[in-house]
Amino acid sequence: MPPRIHAQNTFEDCKRMCEYCGCQAVTTIGELTREHDLVVDLIGDVRSAHTAGDTDAMTVIARRIAEVLGPHTAVEEHGLFPAMAEEFPEQIAALETEHRRIEAVLGEAADGTPADPGWPLRLLDTLNVLRAHILKEQDGVFPAALAGLSTEDWEAIEAVRARVGTLLRAVDGQPAPPPATGRANRSTSVEASHA
Repeated sequence: MPPRIHAQNTFEDCKRMCEYCGCQAVTTIGELTREHDLVVDLIGDVRSAHTAGDTDAMTVIARRIAEVLGPHTAVEEHGLFPAMAEEFPEQIAALETEHRRIEAVLGEAADGTPADPGWPLRLLDTLNVLRAHILKEQDGVFPAALAGLSTEDWEAIEAVRARVGTLLRAVDGQPAPPPATGRANRSTSVEASHA
């Protein structure tokens, strides 16, 4: 797998790297990247809500992050990761372990604001893990996938996306159309406001 993320790398540094290597030209990676971008924006919203002392808003935003990550994680774990696991077993296993950690903390907000007074800080810590996780995928997994996966691998990944869909929105702000079988239809999706 390409080099690990270093602490000094920022999300924008990795985004530029991904743009440089051409990853985002592949529809599947472009969609995963736009989902990452939306999640990063939502992480900023959680931090703002925490600063304002608004645990209820943190809860609502945490649920939105979980909604975006649902199909995103399915594409990775049932499409992208299996195609890469033989060559990078330890790295893929570590990413899946991080998925479980992130899901667990986000899941605490599924039924409303958690009563545990430690949850807001646990959420912020977990979102830091998520942020670093996103950088690992964009700086390591996506370029490695671009370089190493076969046409059949990409078709299998796209089949998973077609089954699970995405929460990205169309340009006009309306819900994205149902998953299409062709790349052209899905590549016009963009992230929506997260209101």
